[in-house]
Amino acid sequence: MKRGKRAKGAGAAAPRQGRKGAATREAILQSARIAFIRSGYDGVGVREIAQGASVTAMMVNRYFGSKEQLFAEVVDTLQSTKSILTGHAGTLGHEAAAALAATPARGLDGFLLLLRSSSNPQAVTILRDAIERNFQAPLAVMLPGGNARERAALLLSIIAGIQLMRQVVGLDALVAESPEAQSVLERELEALFEQLIRPNDPGSQHARAQRPAARTRRARRNPAHG
Repeated sequence: MKRGKRAKGAGAAAPRQGRKGAATREAILQSARIAFIRSGYDGVGVREIAQGASVTAMMVNRYFGSKEQLFAEVVDTLQSTKSILTGHAGTLGHEAAAALAATPARGLDGFLLLLRSSSNPQAVTILRDAIERNFQAPLAVMLPGGNARERAALLLSIIAGIQLMRQVVGLDALVAESPEAQSVLERELEALFEQLIRPNDPGSQHARAQRPAARTRRARRNPAHG
């Protein structure tokens, strides 16, 4: 109810979008982006965002309705630029592995925003909906074979884990400072991704692993007669 009232009020008070209005809106959005990435949802207030954009807190609410709605727009803006999940199913594993192993790291802003906002339930709901809409759903459509939704979610989870352990924690084996280490990391990541992208490919490790299990199940159903 409270969220609906804010949305209604924001719509009624929305300013006209002339050249100056568009510039003001963009300044607020950029200030919010910097603040949310640095401090997370709970670590920043509307007044701080307004100060960064050289406007009043009232102006921020006039353009975006609420801090929650402003956060949602920042999330969508960050996720509109794909730096890791690019290309199509044929090149996805290679390109995602190359992006994750790259030095300097790519696409970290959105991950830091997620990490630093994960303690707030409203922020988590916004982030989950945006990730499902902007990443999981289109990725699932791209993936061949069954259980595409689950495999898409697993891919996203692996990517987030790599970003955490490599770019935030700085795990030595994943930092890959030399070209040789980066090549090893990229190759191992690509092999891992390919198991989820094309699980039924006869050449994939996942498919090879499934064949002995399938033979075991058939043997149990049809035991040899002595």
